[in-house]
This record gives sequence, C-alpha cells and structure tokens, in this order.
Amino acid sequence: MKSYAIVGCGGRALGMFAIPIVKNFPHCARLVGLCDINQGRLDYFNRVLESKIPTFQDFDLMIRTTKPDIVIVTTKDALHHQFVLRAFELGCDVICEKPMAINDQQCREILAAEKKTGRKITVTFNYRFVPYVTRIRELLSQNAIGKILSLDFAYQLDRNHGADYFRRWHRRKENSGGLLVHKSTHHFDVINWLIGQDPQTVFAIGSRQFYGPTRKERGQRCLTCDHKKTCEFYFDINGPTTVGSVLDTSELYAKVEQFDGYIRDQCVFSDEIDIEDTMNLAIRYSGGTQMSYSLNAHCIYEGWRLAINGVDGRLEAQEWHSGPYVAKDNQEISLLRWQKPMETVTVKVDHGDHGGGDARLHKMLFEGPGADPLAHMASSRAGAMSILTGIAANHSIESKQPVEISNLLRG
Repeated sequence: MKSYAIVGCGGRALGMFAIPIVKNFPHCARLVGLCDINQGRLDYFNRVLESKIPTFQDFDLMIRTTKPDIVIVTTKDALHHQFVLRAFELGCDVICEKPMAINDQQCREILAAEKKTGRKITVTFNYRFVPYVTRIRELLSQNAIGKILSLDFAYQLDRNHGADYFRRWHRRKENSGGLLVHKSTHHFDVINWLIGQDPQTVFAIGSRQFYGPTRKERGQRCLTCDHKKTCEFYFDINGPTTVGSVLDTSELYAKVEQFDGYIRDQCVFSDEIDIEDTMNLAIRYSGGTQMSYSLNAHCIYEGWRLAINGVDGRLEAQEWHSGPYVAKDNQEISLLRWQKPMETVTVKVDHGDHGGGDARLHKMLFEGPGADPLAHMASSRAGAMSILTGIAANHSIESKQPVEISNLLRG
C-alpha cells in the first residue's frame, strides 16, 4: 500500500488524482495529505471526496507529518520544479503533472537532483495510453511503413478549450511557459514515443493574433464585464462544469477567491496576456526524421491530424474532440503503400476521460507497471525531451534562430 500526498489542489488534482485514488484504488493507494495556499479549496476537496484528509498550507509540514511515499505535484507549472526538488530532498518519489518544468534550467536541476538523491519522478503523459494512439505505436513498432522519414502534425484547439488558457494563469509565460510548453508537451512526447527518437534541432515562429488586446469590448473578468451579454467568450464561473463528474468552478474558484486572490474568469482580450496563440515549428530528430508541427488556439473545432511518411509507405491518422468530424463508434488509421490498395485499421472509440487514457494510466500508476512492452510509463528523460522541444521553440521564437536541444541540456 503506497501513500500519496498532493500539492496544488485545483481541478486537475481533483479529477485526475484525488478522486481516482480515493474512489478507485483504495486497495493499493492511500491519500494522506493535501497542500495548497487556498484553505477554501482544500475544504472543497474533502467535501467532494467525503473524507477528512489532513490539509496543509506548509509543504514541509505536510511531508513531515504524513510521511508519504510519493508526492503528486499539480501546482501552477512554474512551481513544479520547486516542489519536485523539495520532495526529493525530503525522501519522496514524485508523480508530476506535465510539464515537468517550464525552462531549461529547471529541467537540468530536476535531472541532476533525481540522479543525486536516487529518488524517482514519473511524468503523467496520459495521451500515450489512449487506445487509438497506442495502436499507431504498435503499427510503427511492427515496421508498417518502414524507416520513418518525416511527419506532419497539426493540432487545433477550439474556441472553448483554447480560449480557457487565455483566461487562467496559463496566459502568462512566466507561469506556464506558453502553450508550446504547457499544451504541446503532450504532442511532443507522443511523437518522441511513436518514432523512438529524441528531438535535436528546433526552429519556430509564433505570434499572438487572436487573443490579447485585439478588441475594444473587453473588461477585467467575465463576472463583472459590461459586455457579458454580447461576448461569445463569456464564461459563467458560477455555472458548474465537469471534469470527470465533479468539478464545480463556483465552489473550487469563485467562492474561495478571498483566500488567494486567484481570478479564474479573466478576460481573454486582456493586455497582460503574453503567450502565443498561433505557432509553427520545424524539428529534426536524432534518427534524421523531420517534423512540421502547428498549434492554433482559436479554431472552429478541436482535434489533430498526423501524417507519418516512411520508406515503405505513409500512415495517416486523425482524432477530433469537437465539431462535425467527431467519431462516435470507431476511429480509423490509414496505411498507404506504393502501388498497393490502402489498408484501413479500425480502433473502437473509448469514451472515457481523455479518450480512455486516464483509466489506463491510473491502473499502471497506482497498481504498478507490470509488463510494459510499449513503454507507456514516462520517465524523467521522457519528461525532459518533451518539454525541451517547447522550451527550444520559445528560445527560437525570441532569437529568430534554430536551437539545439543539446545546448539546453548542457546549459
């Protein structure tokens, strides 16, 4: 029986970790402590969990009092490395929500501390566990298209999900590293995992074209805005939304603002937004493979298209989370080979959280990895390789020059 403590008690911590531990894995996992600067949020966790888990605002005090085996870090991204390092120092292993860190210095410090202390960090890349993505991995491991030469990967965030990053703390690069670190780390990790190569060189361009101060009709926050009746981006913070089945933004944020001053419904057209919403990258990998990647955070529907070109053929895949192309029953992977009929591989849609990835990750995370032939579980190295792609992209956007990942690892 492993014991766990959580630091950073927002919606992600509740839906992704606290509820599964308490409700689904009591036979092998025990949640012994909750830490956050907002006592109202801590109290809400215990109400939802129907528990009396000890709560703390002092991280060191929580560790000394509850003595967890593993610390789950789900704070604001910019603080991940701080709590990872401290957990190592206090003798705990760590499960860290992605991204592991938001800049190369933080990344180097975590890798060095893990080696020095002998502790272990696991980064939770749930997208590896989605059955559709796993099937792509299986096909590539079976050499379905031969040696991989190039990829085209386009990801679209719609105006519900995409806009939400611009009203929360993510909207400042100092908090999140921007979407190329916070969001794209999922995508870069999946590609690293699919092709079995490390990123080497990154060149990027990025801009903010849609959000930020692009319209006159704006305010400080949705709750008090004069334009709430006409703005298509109005977000009702007192209206319940769901993560799993329990996240209530009123209880988790609006009613507890007095404890820490965090405003969850800030205007997506604010002057203070400094992250990009339109990004394009060219990436070269250690095996010679090249990828063109794009992320747009203001699209009409959400999902992705991926094309992988190999010596012996081409694999095409796509997954949609909103809009007219969402698959209800089955998803398809297309295999195209020279002068041969197209082969279609069908994968049954899993309607669980994150395409069924969460449940599969939880089982391996809490019950133990057991056999892992496709290497679903992500180590610190995988966490580093995924974020360093986005971090390199940030450096490239700023310098207008290509960036070598090896230089970021060396500092």
